[in-house]
Amino acid sequence: MNAEHACATTRSPQRQRGIAAVEFAIVFPLFFMVFYAIVTYGLIFIAQQSITMAAAEGARAALRYAATDALRTTNARNAALGNGSTAYWLNGRLSFSGTIAATCPYNGGAVTGRCYTATVTYANYGQNPLVPLLLGGLMRVAVPTQLSSTAVVQLD
Repeated sequence: MNAEHACATTRSPQRQRGIAAVEFAIVFPLFFMVFYAIVTYGLIFIAQQSITMAAAEGARAALRYAATDALRTTNARNAALGNGSTAYWLNGRLSFSGTIAATCPYNGGAVTGRCYTATVTYANYGQNPLVPLLLGGLMRVAVPTQLSSTAVVQLD
């Protein structure tokens, strides 16, 4: 009877008390890290897509008639980073660079005419991320240091 009594006490609800809390404590960090990675990388992909679209908008705006090249660059900057831009939600974190080259970078430079290159950059993403980085410097290894995109259009 003692053996039966010992076996019954090991399966009693008293011996199982708190096991759910222990299982939760073991499994929760894993699920949280997976969720955190999905959110972090999802925002990185959205930001990169917005930056790519902003560079394309800037390059297309450079195609519009402008009396001077400086005005052309102003139009491109306003289209890439202005209120109507797809990257406006990243306002203050982006920089714009617009250059005009005498030859186009594609086709080995054999294309005659000028080309406009619009570049939008989110510099120092590792220092200024959209989602705070957990684990400090350890997470900086897993995220990009910079997000950037370039678009080129032929002017003439």
